[in-house]
Amino acid sequence: MRLSTPILVLGAVLFALPVPGTFVAGGIVLAIGVIARLQENDFNTD
Repeated sequence: MRLSTPILVLGAVLFALPVPGTFVAGGIVLAIGVIARLQENDFNTD
């Protein structure tokens, strides 16, 4: 499993929680997960 997968899952969970502040935090974590996924794809050019 890629490192970005748990980051994306955590971001989605935070995004969906009905607690103040988690919407923005979830969006930030999702963005970090997407960046990590793109970076992983750049390194896997087999």
